[in-house]
Amino acid sequence: MTIAVTGASGQLGRLVVEELSRAGSTPVAIVRDPGKVADLAERGVDVRGAAYDDPAALSRALDGVDRVLLISGNEFGARVAQHTNVIRAAEHAGVELLAYTSIPGATDNPLILAQEHKGTEAVLAESAVPHVLLRNGWYWENYVGGLAHAVESGVLHGAAGEGRVAGAARADYAEAAARVLTTDGHAGRVYELGGGESLTYAELAQAISEAAGKPVRYENLPEADYAAALIQAGLPQAYAEALADADAGIARGILDVRSGDLEKLLGRPATPAVEVFRAALN
Repeated sequence: MTIAVTGASGQLGRLVVEELSRAGSTPVAIVRDPGKVADLAERGVDVRGAAYDDPAALSRALDGVDRVLLISGNEFGARVAQHTNVIRAAEHAGVELLAYTSIPGATDNPLILAQEHKGTEAVLAESAVPHVLLRNGWYWENYVGGLAHAVESGVLHGAAGEGRVAGAARADYAEAAARVLTTDGHAGRVYELGGGESLTYAELAQAISEAAGKPVRYENLPEADYAAALIQAGLPQAYAEALADADAGIARGILDVRSGDLEKLLGRPATPAVEVFRAALN
C-alpha cells in the first residue's frame, strides 16, 4: 500500500512521514520544494515535487498512491482552491482514502481559522473520493513561539479568559494520522481530536512556570488589545487577528475538545503541555 503525505516538508508533515516509516511503510512525501526534504530522500522516502496550486504536478505526484493525507496549507485566502486541486487529483488517481487535517467542529465553527476548513470539507462532501476528517485541535506548540518572552517577563498574555483548551503535542496528531492511514475502517469517519488535558490559560502559565523553573502568571487582555500586541511583536495583521479571534473562541469553549478520539487512536494519553514546554526550553 502506497501512502502519500502532502506538505511533507512542514512540521506536521515530517512527523507523519517519520511515523509511517516507523510503521514499516515507504511513504511518498509531496512537497513544493524537494530540496527541503533531501534528508528524507536519502533515507529512502519517495519524494515528489508538487505545489498545491499546480494541478498537473499534483496528478503526477498522486499517481499510484492508495491513500493520501492532505495537510491543510498555510496560504490563507487561497486554501480552499488549493485543497480542491489535491482532492481532484486524488479523484483522478483513484485513491481509496483521503484524510484531511481540519479543525474541531468545522461545520459550525465561527473562528476565522475555521472558515477555509469548512469550505474544504464541503468540497470533500461532494467529491467521489472516500475520505476521513481529522479535525485537529490546538497544538501545545502553538505557545512555544511566545515561551521565551513569557518566561523573561513572567507574564503570559492572551484573550482566552477562563476558557479551556484541550491541546496535545504536534507529534500526537501525527501519530494519530499515521494510525488512520495504515489501518482500515476510517472512511466516512469524523474524528474530533484534542488531548485529555484541558487547561485554562492560567493553568498554561503554571505549566510554563513548571517547565522553566520561574514564576509565570496569566494576564488576560481584550481581544483587540491582544491582537495589537501580536502585531507589535511582528506578526502580520491578518494572522494576529486570527490568533486573537482563536483566543476569544477558546474563551467560549470552542477548542475544548472532549471527544477522547485522539487518545483512542493513540492507545495512550496525549502528551502533557509541560513536557512540550520543557522540551522547547531545553
